[in-house]
Order: sequence, then C-alpha cells, then structure tokens
Amino acid sequence: MVNSTLSYFILGAYVHVGNLKYLYFMLTVMLYIVIFIVNISLIVVICMNRSLHEPMYLFLCSLFVNELYGSTGLFPFLLVQILSDIHTVSAPLCFLQIFCLYTYGGVELLNLAVMSYDRYLAIYCPLQYKTLMTFNKAVIFIAVIWFYSFVKFLITLSLNIRLTFCGNTIDSVICHNYHVVKLACSDTRVNNIYGLFGIVLSILVPLLPIIFSYLKILSVCFSGCKQTRQKAVSTCTPHLASLLNFSFGCCFEIIQSRFDMTSVPRLLRIILSLYFAIIQPLLNPIMFGLQMSKIRNTCKRSFGHYPKLMTIHEGRNLEGLLVQLQVVLTTPEDQPVNLPFVRRLVTVPDEADDRCVLCELQESNRLSTLSLTCCVLSVRKFVIH
Repeated sequence: MVNSTLSYFILGAYVHVGNLKYLYFMLTVMLYIVIFIVNISLIVVICMNRSLHEPMYLFLCSLFVNELYGSTGLFPFLLVQILSDIHTVSAPLCFLQIFCLYTYGGVELLNLAVMSYDRYLAIYCPLQYKTLMTFNKAVIFIAVIWFYSFVKFLITLSLNIRLTFCGNTIDSVICHNYHVVKLACSDTRVNNIYGLFGIVLSILVPLLPIIFSYLKILSVCFSGCKQTRQKAVSTCTPHLASLLNFSFGCCFEIIQSRFDMTSVPRLLRIILSLYFAIIQPLLNPIMFGLQMSKIRNTCKRSFGHYPKLMTIHEGRNLEGLLVQLQVVLTTPEDQPVNLPFVRRLVTVPDEADDRCVLCELQESNRLSTLSLTCCVLSVRKFVIH
C-alpha cells in the first residue's frame, strides 16, 4: 500500500513552453499513432497468416506486443503532462508507470536474447531446427520471458512501496524507480542491493545467450562462403541493430539515474531519458518488416500488390520434388531418395548455412557430397506456381 504521508509526486524536469505545448502534444500524438499502427499491423499479419506461425515470427510477435505495452505505459501519461500546467502525478499512477516501463525493458532484452538463440539454431543446426525449436517450445519461451520479467520487478516494486518518503520532487519528465528511492528517508539499503542485483541479472541473463549465439554464427560466417555470410548478415542485421539501439538507451538511463548528469544540457537529458521507450517501438517494426522478406512479401500480398505464390511449404507437392531429386543422384553407392528425406530438406530454414545442411545430411544418409549438394540446391529452387 502507498504510504499515507505521500499522495503525489512532482515532475521537476518540465519547463514552461507556452503555446508550444500544443505543437508538442500533436507531434507526440502522431508519433504514438504511427507506433500503434505499425506494430498492430505486423501483429495482425503474423497472427492471420499460417505461413508465419513459426518460432521466429512468434518471437517477433511477442516483441511487437511488448512495443505496444511499453509505448502505452509512456505516451498517454506524457500527453497528459504536456498539456498540464501543474506537473504532478499520483503515487499509485507513478508506481504503475515504473512497473510498465521497467517490465517492458526486461521483456525486450530477454526477447532479443531468445531471438538470437533461435537464429543460431536456424543457421548452425538447420536440420534439427524444427525439433529443437518447435511451436510449443517457442510459446513456452515467450510465457517464461513475460512471467520472469513481471515477477522480478514486482519484488522491486514491493520494496519501494514500503518506504517512507521525505520529498516528492522527481527530476525527470516521467517516473523512475531510482529517483523515487532517492526521495526516501527510511533505510534503503535493501532496495539499493536488490536494485544493483536486478540490474546485473537483467543484463547478464540476456547477454550470455546473445554472446554464445553470435560467436557460433560468426564461426559459421568466417568458415563459410560469401553466400553464407550474406544470409547470416541479412538475417541478423535487424536483430543486432535493435539490440544495440535498445542497449544504448538503457545504458544512458542507468548512468543518468546513478550519476550526476547536471553538466549535460537539460533538453538532451530529457530526449535521451525517453529514447529507449520512443525509438525502439518505432524502429523494430520498420526494421523487421522491411528487412525480413517473408514478412515483407506477406504484407504485399495482404495489400494486393501481387498474387500469392504457392511454395513447397504450402503446396506440399513432395512427390513432384522427389522425382526431380532422384534424377540428380550421381554415384552407385547412393541410396534411393525417399519422401522422409525430402521432408527433412523442405523444413530447412531459408537462412540456414548450406554447408551445415550437407554435414548433417552426410551423418544420417549414405549419399555422396555431390548428390547431397544437388539435392539441397534443387529444394532451394523448387517453387510451385
């Protein structure tokens, strides 16, 4: 329960701008509308198209839902404060915003970490990918990410609510956890220890799978051909850009809350303090929507830019592909190509390294390297109109 001696906080970073506040209000409204439309559009596209019901796109859907969650925790509050002449916020509402923004950050980093591991499996273990990362496993990953982030910060919030506050002015345009803790006149050692522990945990838990995944992906890139490197770059570029962008925003927020930043211009401090919750929800749907060809093509088909093509994944005309593959066998020791073998090739992710595909196939099939190469290439090029 919120301490009865404190019913509201004052946000001290706002400055009087006169009638310009209406311009800022309209710009903020338009930005929020754009963020809402692009994220909800991609969520609908992924949910409504069965061809996108794959782990990678489920993680993207979770990411876009989180962008809506984080921006909704910021923008309505910001719009009210822009139009207001007295910048106060009730204590319960302030704690609610803290909870929304911090859980948004936790879910974002963990979601990006799981996405990096998913890309590692798709590139490094292409034939085992469908077994290692199933639809149900992806759903479990997403549920754990959200549950863990919410529970972890509920502990922080419960520690903050029990504090006795001796001041109520926060030097920011939004509510921040550490700024609120600094206003307390009761013992905050537990809060500070758990806060630092929470920061380390929030960074290390996502960082370890990200480093592991990209070290493995880089090993494939450096030992593979030019085509392999191009596939890896096109697949990982939006993810890396999103990760670096969000990390920059979070790093500044942590530094600003823990150290004296009065030497930095006020306007720059305000912009950078909102950076992680404004740019990230706008950047992610644009990057992933434009860079990932399957989402881009699905969006084009949805808006009628060109007729839908039936791919081998959708048409399932495996017998036709089987006839083609049986022609490419070149050595006497090759075993006949059968439908289970073709199905394994069909489930290989588009971004998989062909060299890794060949290695895995050679371990489980008595086929020559040349025959396997021909089979892989035939599947890659096989499209049913």
